[in-house]
Amino acid sequence: MSSCSWRNINPLMRKYHDEEWGIPVHDDQKQFEYLMMEAMQCGLSWDLMMKKREIFRSCFDHFDFSRISQYTDEDAERIMNTEGMIRSERKIRAVIHNAECFEKIIAQHGSFSEWLWEFTDNKTILYNHHDEGMIPVSNGLSDRIAKELKRRGFRYLGTVTVYSHLQACGMINDHQKDCDCYKKIIENYPTISRRRYLEKY
Repeated sequence: MSSCSWRNINPLMRKYHDEEWGIPVHDDQKQFEYLMMEAMQCGLSWDLMMKKREIFRSCFDHFDFSRISQYTDEDAERIMNTEGMIRSERKIRAVIHNAECFEKIIAQHGSFSEWLWEFTDNKTILYNHHDEGMIPVSNGLSDRIAKELKRRGFRYLGTVTVYSHLQACGMINDHQKDCDCYKKIIENYPTISRRRYLEKY
Protein backbone atom coordinates (compact mmCIF):
# COMPACT_ATOMS: atom_id res chain seq x y z
CA MET A 1 0.00 0.00 0.00
CA SER A 2 1.04 3.61 -0.50
CA SER A 3 1.62 5.27 2.85
CA CYS A 4 3.29 7.97 4.91
CA SER A 5 7.05 7.53 5.19
CA TRP A 6 7.07 7.17 9.02
CA ARG A 7 4.81 4.11 8.79
CA ASN A 8 7.75 1.78 8.18
CA ILE A 9 9.79 2.57 11.32
CA ASN A 10 8.69 -0.73 12.87
CA PRO A 11 5.64 -3.07 13.02
CA LEU A 12 4.04 -1.19 15.93
CA MET A 13 4.20 2.12 14.06
CA ARG A 14 2.90 0.41 10.91
CA LYS A 15 -0.12 -0.95 12.76
CA TYR A 16 -0.76 2.40 14.45
CA HIS A 17 -0.58 4.23 11.12
CA ASP A 18 -2.80 1.78 9.26
CA GLU A 19 -5.47 1.25 11.92
CA GLU A 20 -5.60 4.36 14.10
CA TRP A 21 -3.71 7.53 13.19
CA GLY A 22 -5.98 10.08 11.56
CA ILE A 23 -9.17 8.00 11.66
CA PRO A 24 -11.86 10.20 13.29
CA VAL A 25 -12.44 9.31 16.95
CA HIS A 26 -15.84 9.99 18.58
CA ASP A 27 -15.43 7.89 21.71
CA ASP A 28 -14.59 9.65 24.99
CA GLN A 29 -12.37 6.92 26.40
CA LYS A 30 -10.36 6.66 23.19
CA GLN A 31 -10.05 10.45 23.11
CA PHE A 32 -8.69 10.39 26.65
CA GLU A 33 -6.19 7.64 25.82
CA TYR A 34 -4.92 9.48 22.75
CA LEU A 35 -4.71 12.78 24.61
CA MET A 36 -2.86 11.33 27.60
CA MET A 37 -0.48 9.39 25.35
CA GLU A 38 0.41 12.74 23.80
CA ALA A 39 0.91 14.26 27.25
CA MET A 40 3.18 11.39 28.29
CA GLN A 41 5.15 11.77 25.06
CA CYS A 42 6.34 15.34 25.78
CA GLY A 43 10.11 15.36 25.28
CA LEU A 44 10.17 11.72 24.17
CA SER A 45 9.64 9.84 20.89
CA TRP A 46 6.32 8.47 19.65
CA ASP A 47 8.07 5.20 18.88
CA LEU A 48 8.77 4.87 22.63
CA MET A 49 5.10 5.60 23.41
CA MET A 50 4.01 2.76 21.14
CA LYS A 51 6.45 0.37 22.82
CA LYS A 52 5.17 1.33 26.28
CA ARG A 53 1.49 1.60 25.38
CA GLU A 54 0.44 -1.65 27.05
CA ILE A 55 2.31 -0.62 30.21
CA PHE A 56 0.38 2.67 30.21
CA ARG A 57 -2.90 0.82 29.72
CA SER A 58 -2.12 -1.52 32.59
CA CYS A 59 -1.10 1.31 34.92
CA PHE A 60 -4.08 3.53 34.08
CA ASP A 61 -6.94 1.01 33.94
CA HIS A 62 -6.98 1.12 30.14
CA PHE A 63 -7.39 4.90 30.37
CA ASP A 64 -10.75 4.68 32.12
CA PHE A 65 -10.94 8.35 33.12
CA SER A 66 -13.72 7.73 35.64
CA ARG A 67 -11.43 5.40 37.59
CA ILE A 68 -8.31 7.49 37.11
CA SER A 69 -10.01 10.59 38.51
CA GLN A 70 -10.38 8.70 41.79
CA TYR A 71 -6.71 7.72 42.04
CA THR A 72 -4.90 8.46 45.30
CA ASP A 73 -1.26 9.13 46.17
CA GLU A 74 -0.88 5.37 46.59
CA ASP A 75 -1.93 4.87 42.96
CA ALA A 76 0.57 7.45 41.77
CA GLU A 77 3.28 5.65 43.73
CA ARG A 78 2.17 2.27 42.32
CA ILE A 79 2.44 3.61 38.78
CA MET A 80 5.83 5.18 39.46
CA ASN A 81 7.15 1.83 40.64
CA THR A 82 5.79 -0.22 37.72
CA GLU A 83 8.57 -1.85 35.74
CA GLY A 84 9.03 -0.23 32.34
CA MET A 85 6.91 2.80 33.21
CA ILE A 86 8.12 6.31 32.42
CA ARG A 87 9.14 7.55 35.84
CA SER A 88 7.92 11.11 35.65
CA GLU A 89 5.83 11.86 38.71
CA ARG A 90 4.68 15.14 37.20
CA LYS A 91 3.33 13.43 34.09
CA ILE A 92 1.68 10.66 36.09
CA ARG A 93 -0.03 13.14 38.38
CA ALA A 94 -0.98 15.24 35.33
CA VAL A 95 -2.85 12.25 33.85
CA ILE A 96 -4.75 11.84 37.12
CA HIS A 97 -5.52 15.55 37.31
CA ASN A 98 -6.51 15.67 33.64
CA ALA A 99 -9.01 12.85 34.20
CA GLU A 100 -10.80 15.11 36.67
CA CYS A 101 -10.81 17.99 34.16
CA PHE A 102 -12.00 15.61 31.44
CA GLU A 103 -14.97 14.56 33.56
CA LYS A 104 -15.91 18.19 34.19
CA ILE A 105 -16.23 18.81 30.46
CA ILE A 106 -18.40 15.70 30.13
CA ALA A 107 -20.57 16.88 33.00
CA GLN A 108 -21.03 20.24 31.29
CA HIS A 109 -21.33 19.17 27.65
CA GLY A 110 -22.37 15.51 27.79
CA SER A 111 -19.29 14.31 25.91
CA PHE A 112 -15.68 15.47 25.68
CA SER A 113 -15.46 14.22 22.11
CA GLU A 114 -18.56 16.12 21.01
CA TRP A 115 -17.24 19.26 22.70
CA LEU A 116 -13.86 18.94 20.95
CA TRP A 117 -15.30 18.25 17.51
CA GLU A 118 -17.32 21.46 17.70
CA PHE A 119 -14.06 23.30 16.99
CA THR A 120 -14.12 21.86 13.45
CA ASP A 121 -17.91 21.74 12.94
CA ASN A 122 -17.68 17.94 13.21
CA LYS A 123 -15.56 17.69 10.07
CA THR A 124 -12.01 16.55 9.38
CA ILE A 125 -9.91 19.47 8.15
CA LEU A 126 -7.85 19.20 4.96
CA TYR A 127 -5.32 22.05 5.01
CA ASN A 128 -3.85 23.01 1.67
CA HIS A 129 -0.27 21.80 1.15
CA HIS A 130 -0.28 19.59 4.25
CA ASP A 131 -0.74 16.58 1.99
CA GLU A 132 2.49 17.63 0.28
CA GLY A 133 4.41 17.40 3.53
CA MET A 134 4.23 21.08 4.55
CA ILE A 135 2.99 20.23 8.03
CA PRO A 136 3.49 22.56 11.02
CA VAL A 137 4.06 21.53 14.62
CA SER A 138 1.12 23.70 15.70
CA ASN A 139 -1.32 26.21 14.23
CA GLY A 140 -4.09 28.64 15.11
CA LEU A 141 -6.59 25.86 15.78
CA SER A 142 -4.30 24.02 18.18
CA ASP A 143 -3.49 27.36 19.85
CA ARG A 144 -7.16 28.01 20.55
CA ILE A 145 -7.89 24.51 21.84
CA ALA A 146 -4.73 24.45 23.99
CA LYS A 147 -5.67 27.78 25.57
CA GLU A 148 -9.16 26.51 26.31
CA LEU A 149 -7.84 23.29 27.83
CA LYS A 150 -5.39 25.27 29.96
CA ARG A 151 -8.22 27.53 31.11
CA ARG A 152 -10.06 24.40 32.20
CA GLY A 153 -7.07 23.20 34.20
CA PHE A 154 -5.47 20.61 31.92
CA ARG A 155 -1.73 20.05 32.18
CA TYR A 156 0.96 19.02 29.67
CA LEU A 157 -1.29 19.98 26.76
CA GLY A 158 0.38 22.87 24.99
CA THR A 159 -0.31 23.83 21.40
CA VAL A 160 2.24 21.39 19.89
CA THR A 161 0.87 18.47 21.90
CA VAL A 162 -2.70 19.44 21.01
CA TYR A 163 -1.84 19.65 17.30
CA SER A 164 -0.47 16.10 17.47
CA HIS A 165 -3.72 15.01 19.10
CA LEU A 166 -5.82 16.64 16.39
CA GLN A 167 -3.85 14.66 13.82
CA ALA A 168 -4.19 11.41 15.76
CA CYS A 169 -7.93 11.64 16.44
CA GLY A 170 -8.74 12.58 12.87
CA MET A 171 -9.73 16.22 13.26
CA ILE A 172 -6.91 17.07 10.84
CA ASN A 173 -6.00 14.73 8.00
CA ASP A 174 -2.21 14.98 7.72
CA HIS A 175 -1.60 11.75 5.86
CA GLN A 176 0.34 12.23 2.63
CA LYS A 177 -1.88 12.58 -0.41
CA ASP A 178 -0.65 9.34 -1.96
CA CYS A 179 -1.27 7.44 1.29
CA ASP A 180 -4.15 4.98 1.16
CA CYS A 181 -5.30 6.21 4.58
CA TYR A 182 -5.65 9.76 3.24
CA LYS A 183 -8.03 8.51 0.59
CA LYS A 184 -9.94 6.28 3.02
CA ILE A 185 -10.61 9.19 5.36
CA ILE A 186 -11.86 11.62 2.72
CA GLU A 187 -14.06 8.92 1.19
CA ASN A 188 -15.68 7.81 4.46
CA TYR A 189 -15.86 10.87 6.70
CA PRO A 190 -17.13 14.46 6.34
CA THR A 191 -14.26 16.82 5.53
CA ILE A 192 -13.70 20.53 5.03
CA SER A 193 -10.85 22.23 3.15
CA ARG A 194 -9.10 25.21 4.69
CA ARG A 195 -6.21 27.42 3.71
CA ARG A 196 -3.22 27.30 6.00
CA TYR A 197 -2.90 31.09 6.26
CA LEU A 198 -6.29 31.26 7.99
CA GLU A 199 -4.79 29.12 10.77
CA LYS A 200 -1.64 31.14 11.38
CA TYR A 201 1.32 29.44 12.95
